[in-house]
Amino acid sequence: MKRISTGFLPPVALDMAGSTPMYDQLSEWFRRAILEGRLRPGQRVPSTRSLAKELRISRVPVLSAYEQLYAEGYLETFVGAGTCVARAIPGKAAKPNDTRERHDPVPSATPRTVAQRVADLRVPPQTWANTQGAFRVGLPAIDHFPITTWSKLINHHARKPPMELMVYGEPMGYLPLREAIAEYLGTVRTVRCDASQILITTGSQHGLQICIHALINTGDSVWMEDPGYPGARQALRTLGADIVPVPVDDEGLDVEAGIRLNRHARAAYISPSHQFPLGVTMSAARRMQLLSWASNSGAWIIEDDYDSEYRFGGRPLASLQGMDTEGRVVYVGTFSKVMFPALRVGYLVVPKDLVPAFAAVRDAFDTFSSTLYQVVLTDFIREGHFARHIRRMRTLYLERRNALLEAIDTYMGDKLEVIGTQAGMQLAALLPPGVNDVALSIEAAKLGIAARPLSISYAARTGRSGIILGYSGANVHELREGMRKLATCL
Repeated sequence: MKRISTGFLPPVALDMAGSTPMYDQLSEWFRRAILEGRLRPGQRVPSTRSLAKELRISRVPVLSAYEQLYAEGYLETFVGAGTCVARAIPGKAAKPNDTRERHDPVPSATPRTVAQRVADLRVPPQTWANTQGAFRVGLPAIDHFPITTWSKLINHHARKPPMELMVYGEPMGYLPLREAIAEYLGTVRTVRCDASQILITTGSQHGLQICIHALINTGDSVWMEDPGYPGARQALRTLGADIVPVPVDDEGLDVEAGIRLNRHARAAYISPSHQFPLGVTMSAARRMQLLSWASNSGAWIIEDDYDSEYRFGGRPLASLQGMDTEGRVVYVGTFSKVMFPALRVGYLVVPKDLVPAFAAVRDAFDTFSSTLYQVVLTDFIREGHFARHIRRMRTLYLERRNALLEAIDTYMGDKLEVIGTQAGMQLAALLPPGVNDVALSIEAAKLGIAARPLSISYAARTGRSGIILGYSGANVHELREGMRKLATCL
């Protein structure tokens, strides 16, 4: 049986004292509501009996109006579902009289403007980002997520939710979850914090926005890795920050180059454990340099630790925040990469003296995150499911990474220079000189392949040409077949 969507009926306006018959008024009202989009295809409409009762009129004109609308193709019925707006409105359906008086909210001759900085946020169409096929960056192995366990935990809390799950929550987040995260970070990432410093966010991008609005003023200079995470660049642009692209080499962000470019920058955004998109790890010497610069200049460091759980050559590396003795680092983490993107739960670790400021910014943005998911996630961590899932995914991603490397060697071994293979959920591959990576990605998307161009991660148009290949969200067969197709595009 076809699935039927339901919805509320907009107020029906009838002229009880007018000369137009009631059934004509009703049928005309339904036509306009359907053609103007106020009633959607497939939306259920009231029965003739209930509509007549609601309008306080006889059922006869309602029956006549519905019969007319059935005949014209505006309504249809489904067994067990009642009367609905037709799923396929006739393309030649009679439209309301175009000579009627229009009530546009804004005169068509008046331009509708938005904030000037929105122009900086617009990006060209990215067809590869709309593809769920092989090589999608940032997509975990959703098919291996313990959904049965997760569903049981949700059902347990949603069946008879206590009052605290249904009222406004704390801007900093659900305290038991913050305690669980603090314990986890201290054990696995050597982050020095307690629950009072944990702020729950709606993913890492939301966390970046909070950091930027709490720490940076419009026009302030901010170091950013080049190439770097485009989402961070977009977040900085929303505030009108002056982005200072700092080059990245095999030791991570070049601190000396950053000092030469702008010694007095307000902050630095970095991904030291697994740099995006090149995959390099920031050396201990560079980390000490960066902390020394921040201490001497009074700058802030935003550490994005987006997929540090997955390191294949040993235990995950210690965080930069754990080396910070002066409270200059704000740590950004997320569960979207390690569990599933639609979860939309991330967190910040905030220096103690900045907690009130961050809480105020978070409260101003959207008050609090979904309490139900926070409670469920707390149980997921406390009962050991999260740690087991991480261990399983580390093994699975190593297998998928190795399969991708084999596929590259088989189909494009002489064309790609692979880098950043020791950790994470994706790797980068440099293309031969003269190959346009954006054009390649567009062609690959036509074959269902989500190969992300490397050059868009650079602030300058002269960035290296390459592709970023995610391997966590595709199985071994899909990775091999995707690489075979990508070879044909190249």
